[in-house]
This record gives sequence, structure tokens and C-alpha cells, in this order.
Amino acid sequence: QHVLKALDGVPNQSTGDHTLPNATESDVNGAADDSEMREPEEAVLTGGAMDVTFSAQSGRVETGGNGPTFSEWITERAKFIPLRLTLKERKYLRLLEAALNVSEYTDRIDVLMYGNKTKRIVAQIKELCAILSGLVLASDYKAGQTLFEDRQFADNAEFFQKIFEIGRRHKIMNPEKMRNEYGKMMHLLQDAQASDVQSMLGFSIVAPIKTVFSVLQSLGVEYILDDDMVAVATKEIVAAGKTRAQIQLEIKQKERAIEYLCKAYSTHDCPAEVIRQCLYSIGDNHAFLRFNRDPCDQMLHYLTTHFNPKRAESDRLSLAILHGRDGARLSHSHESQFHYVHQTLTLWRELLHDMFMLWHSADSDLLAARNTYRLKDTGQGLNRVQACPRVSKAAHVILHRTQKAVGRWVGSSVIHLGDRNVPNALMFIDKYNQVASILNPVVHVLEFLERLEMGTERTDVAAYVDAAFGGVAMARKLVLADFFRSAFDGSGADNFFDAGSCIDGRLTSAWNWCSGVEKKPYFPIFLLSGFVGFNGGPEGFN
Repeated sequence: QHVLKALDGVPNQSTGDHTLPNATESDVNGAADDSEMREPEEAVLTGGAMDVTFSAQSGRVETGGNGPTFSEWITERAKFIPLRLTLKERKYLRLLEAALNVSEYTDRIDVLMYGNKTKRIVAQIKELCAILSGLVLASDYKAGQTLFEDRQFADNAEFFQKIFEIGRRHKIMNPEKMRNEYGKMMHLLQDAQASDVQSMLGFSIVAPIKTVFSVLQSLGVEYILDDDMVAVATKEIVAAGKTRAQIQLEIKQKERAIEYLCKAYSTHDCPAEVIRQCLYSIGDNHAFLRFNRDPCDQMLHYLTTHFNPKRAESDRLSLAILHGRDGARLSHSHESQFHYVHQTLTLWRELLHDMFMLWHSADSDLLAARNTYRLKDTGQGLNRVQACPRVSKAAHVILHRTQKAVGRWVGSSVIHLGDRNVPNALMFIDKYNQVASILNPVVHVLEFLERLEMGTERTDVAAYVDAAFGGVAMARKLVLADFFRSAFDGSGADNFFDAGSCIDGRLTSAWNWCSGVEKKPYFPIFLLSGFVGFNGGPEGFN
């Protein structure tokens, strides 16, 4: 190992969609099976985004004060990092998506009508299981025949648990996927957990989500996470600002670190390919943080770099907002709005840093057998209103940590959960998964302006920006000033009582700004940068 210590400090590669040989899948599939849903006793990570600063590119962890080491941080985080799908699991995922796509489960269950709802639920679940059985049989006749010939649904409970667990695991790591199918699947699983439904159905279709830590622990090699080489093997290699030789060197160093860990820790029960899969899963976690959390860091940098917290540069660039003007429902001075935006972006960063933990808590709240829901009209149609004890506990810990870090807190600190604003944990997770979709396009436009300033973009575009906005620097400040005012002004709710400065209302204001961005005077800059929408391509761009 001392030979490889020279690798320390080398950036990591985004692992993309690597798959593993089918030969090791049985080891992985059997690693985390359990008949009951289980959640760690303390479902709050010890190191938040401000306690632990981890760079996926350098692989280094910086802690403040008595913060955890990298091995302590990654061991705790690995309890919530979903295991990457194998090739065979991806085939099952496509079958699940196809079955959910044609299912009309929520249309037939979440309606106000008389009759026995339990019987309707059981019939719909059996119908979906029948569709899945047919698709499996059609895709692999021998495997399907082995599974379903002369057998009832209850005889294949483990198979259906595996299918639905794959869908849940895939969604956590890829929030932009299964946008229509995931909600339908979670509502089905939520109903399947009811005692009366299970007694009629005869089996459970819910199994715990497989994580990196649960798999390693079940195979007796969780101590691999204590090795410093894990940081090297899971770094993300980013090409920006590097030569081809540097990139190639970093790739080779990362590959050597992966091979070292596979050889050093593989056992008869834990093949090298399982360790490789776990390392790739940790790398996926780093890619998730870079795409979802890092835009908050970039916007915080723009805020603190281009705006003075005490006074505005000019009236045009002031962050002050007034209730009733330009749709604002809050009144803040420039200084108050600066702190309000700063603390909101910091809170979003903290929430996204711990998103995997929050998602596991939400999964447990949604699928808890004793945590029933009420079908209620919340003003946005019929929704399942359900208590969220685990998510609420975790979110309040994160909020308290953020308040302690920023010092001054502006506005309300109310977190809506299980009410008409945020009916259930699924809604909560979906709301904060949109932060990256909002911030990434804005960051992309600002980076486009920086390239214009450096002269690496088209000169005619730079000439237009100079003529229309008085220069690239002024255009950048105008975009930022309007975003920091209008996206954090308490607007966007259905009425004045629901609007304001509560934790969820802050995000609603940002959504409202997105819906009106095409009316902004600087919108041509967005179009020139390649912007097509906040729900367009990977980052809202062509």
C-alpha cells in the first residue's frame, strides 16, 4: 500500500453507467435481503456539508474543528448510497418501467368513490404483477417458465420484491429518471404495506434498499471503507483546465487504486467484482453531489463576490424588495435580502448534501405499515396526506445546523410536512430534487458570460451584450440581481397566506421566477447560451 500512497490527491472519474458481469450478481442480490423494512437508529449524518467539505475532483476531505475523517465520513455516508445496478438488474428495470407505464393504478385507486377500496388495490397489484410476469416470460422464456409455471404470485414474492427494490434504488441515484412511473410505484407499494391488503394479497412486495454499506457488511468486508485508497479510487476526473496527459495520468492512477482494493480485500464470499461495484457506486455519489449540490456553492460564490452585504452598488443592482412590487410578497432591505438569499442557498446545499439520507427516510415514512394516509383535496387536486416523522426529524436537524452556521436568520423556519402544502415525504423529496434543475441553467448562463469576457466565444455575441447591457460584467450583475430578488421574494403560492419566507416557500418563489424568465430583458442571453428550458436536456440546454 505504501507504493500507492503517491496516488493521494488525484482526481476521480465520474463512473457513468458501468455494469458488472452477471456471474457476481447472486452475491450482490443476496447481500442485503431482509423481510422487514429497517432504518438506522440515527438517520442523520454526523457531518453536514459545512462540517465536511469533500471535493470529488481532488478526493480530499476538509473538516472543521473536530470533524470526522474521510473514512468516518464515507462509512456513514455509504449506509445511504444506493448500490449501482448490474446488467441483469437493468433488464428488470426496463420491464418494470414498461409495466408501470401502462398501469392505471393511481387513476383507479386515488378517487373518491364508494366500494371496497382494499379489493380494488389488491386487484390492481395483481394486475401489475401479471403484466410483469408476462413481460419477463416474453423477454426470457426459460427464466419466466421456471418462475411462473404452476405457481401463484405469493410463491414469487422474492422476485417481485427484487423488481420493485431495483426501481426504488435506481430512482434515488438518478432523480431525473422515472418521472411518471416512480410516483405510481410508490403509491402502489404504500398501499401494499397495509395489513388488510397484505392479508388478502398473501405476500409483501417491499424489501429494504441495497446500499454500499449493507452489501459490504453482509459480506464481512465493510472495513474496506477505512482504507485511504477509497478516496483515490472514487475520485471524479473532470477535464476542465487539464491537459490530455494529466487526464490520462489520473485515469491510470484511479484504475490502479481500484485494482489494488479489489485484490487486497476480495474473499471467497466477496468477489472482486462486488467490491468494484461498490466503488463505482461511491463514485456515482460524488457525481450526484457535483451535479446537484455544487450549483448552490457556485451561486453562493457569485452572491458574495458580486454583491456587498451592507449596501447596494446602485439602485439598479440593489437586492431590496417591497411587498406588492413586481409580484413580491416580502419586504426586505438590501442587507436583509442578501442574508435571506445566502441562508436559503446554504440550506439547499445542506439538504442536497444529505439527499440520499433524506430519501431513505422518506422511503421509510412512505412505506411504514402503521403510517396511514388520508386522501384529501389540498387545493392542487387529491393528494395522499401522510405524516413524515423520519423526514421531519432529519430536516429539522439540517435546518438547525444551517441556522447555527449562518448566525443571522431572516424569515420563517417552518418546514411544511404532512399538510396541504407538502402532503407527504414523496412531495418533499421531489421539491428539492428540482433545485439543480433551477440553478444549473443559471450557472451555465453565467459561465457563458465569463467565456464572452475572456474572448473564447463569438465576438458578435460579445458586441451585442456590450451594446444592449453595457458590457459583460454589467449583464452578469443584472442577471444575478434579478435572480436574487425575484427568485426569493415569497411569490408563487396560490394565495398570500401560503406565500412567504417558510422553508418550502423559498423554493416555490424560485419556481415562479423560472416560469416568467422569458419575459426578462436579459432572456436573449439565455437563448444565445443554448438555453431551451429548465426541464430540457441534461441541464436545460441543447
